[in-house]
Amino acid sequence: MEVRKIDNCRFEIPQTGGMRVPGIVFASPKMMNALLGDPSLEQVQNVAHLPGIVRASLAMPDIHWGYGFPIGGVAAVDEVEGVVSPGGVGYDINCGVRLMRTRLRLEEARPHLRALVVQLGRDVPAGVGSHNAISTLDEDEMVEVLTRGAAWAVGYGYGKPEDLARCEEGGRLAWADPSAVSPKALARGSDEVGTLGSGNHFLELQEVVEIFDAKVAGAFGLFLGQLTVMIHSGSRGLGYQVCDDYLREMGPAMKRYGIELPDRQLASVPIGSEEGRRYLGAMAAAANFAWANRQVMMGLVQRAMERVLQISEADLGAALLYDVCHNIAKREVHKVDGVARKLLVHRKGATRAFGPGAPELPETYRDVGQPVLIPGDMGRASYVLVGTKKAMTETFGSSCHGAGRVLSRHEAMRRARGRNIYDEMQARGVEVVSRAKKTLAEEMPEAYKDVSDVVDVLHEAGITRKVARLRPVGVVKG
Repeated sequence: MEVRKIDNCRFEIPQTGGMRVPGIVFASPKMMNALLGDPSLEQVQNVAHLPGIVRASLAMPDIHWGYGFPIGGVAAVDEVEGVVSPGGVGYDINCGVRLMRTRLRLEEARPHLRALVVQLGRDVPAGVGSHNAISTLDEDEMVEVLTRGAAWAVGYGYGKPEDLARCEEGGRLAWADPSAVSPKALARGSDEVGTLGSGNHFLELQEVVEIFDAKVAGAFGLFLGQLTVMIHSGSRGLGYQVCDDYLREMGPAMKRYGIELPDRQLASVPIGSEEGRRYLGAMAAAANFAWANRQVMMGLVQRAMERVLQISEADLGAALLYDVCHNIAKREVHKVDGVARKLLVHRKGATRAFGPGAPELPETYRDVGQPVLIPGDMGRASYVLVGTKKAMTETFGSSCHGAGRVLSRHEAMRRARGRNIYDEMQARGVEVVSRAKKTLAEEMPEAYKDVSDVVDVLHEAGITRKVARLRPVGVVKG
């Protein structure tokens, strides 16, 4: 595979063979040297074969191998001529991140930090099969969740109405179709609302330790020393089942539509086909489930903090800064070669990063741009960034979604033998509650790229700008 350097932040995979567009990878020269020969670059090339794809098959600097699409991949296809691919969304539909800010400084909560992390671990179920944060929902209630998204949770007292404006899409995709979700998927999700799950999902107490842009940080309500809470989770078993159901259906359907692609994991159908419409309706329903899930968790976190710290709701001052999703396909309008076109933008391990003036943003952030939340590993840092106008022209308003794995879970487990990751986290000043030692080993800091390196690439490229760095001080894992 030929890879050409465009500049210090971008590399091109030239259009060859059946590729309809070139591939563009955002990376530093050091990152690209490490990527050469990696199967994720071949996946960037494969995605460029999708019918209807426009401009380029894109990859963010947190790129690593995934199912069909690379994780960190972005592909925009024409809404009329293009296809939808579940591999371009992922199994954990609307896996995403929300950041809750408080009025407290970390030092005010530090004497209670261990007790707080333990209580959060009790109140927010985590781990494989975690369930029953709230009561099990019947089918009618599940349909409400899949239809209303975060608004359903707010209606039951988990958060406030103003939270909805600070969720991407208002915490709800209006074109969700619960009837396109299988009974098996509904059953899997019925007792999982308000649960964290396992793997790289987490709940973190964090301290704002560095401000890069005082004006934007002020608009976001961030200040040095501030105690914040980051929640990283998605649609749990329901979203996984939706993806699995439609991948099985789309494989055979491709032949009927005459679609040939270099990788069967890129199973795709025309957006306007019966299968395409049903998948998108089910995907949107799963996305709404994920927004409701994160909204309930934030409500549980707020209540736990008030109890442990013995303070009032007003004194805690908990408020949603923003909620972003990074495994989704969205209908958006972008300019391509100077012409506005209706597109379906697949973001697989990539975050929306709309710039100032975008009408999709809440009024409170419209003048500065969209908050972009980038979680790191549990031992180093996470970042708050802001979207730029350049992102709108270069990446369909997209950014990275995290640090990006460099070690498989198996390799991380191997390297963790003989070590006590819990003690290592304590030595870093991070209180940890985890249901399984295995998870701590799989998710140890060395398993990931340094998120600062990832963020710096897009900052230098002008796609996002750094606003604040957040250091983890308490972590709840599965």
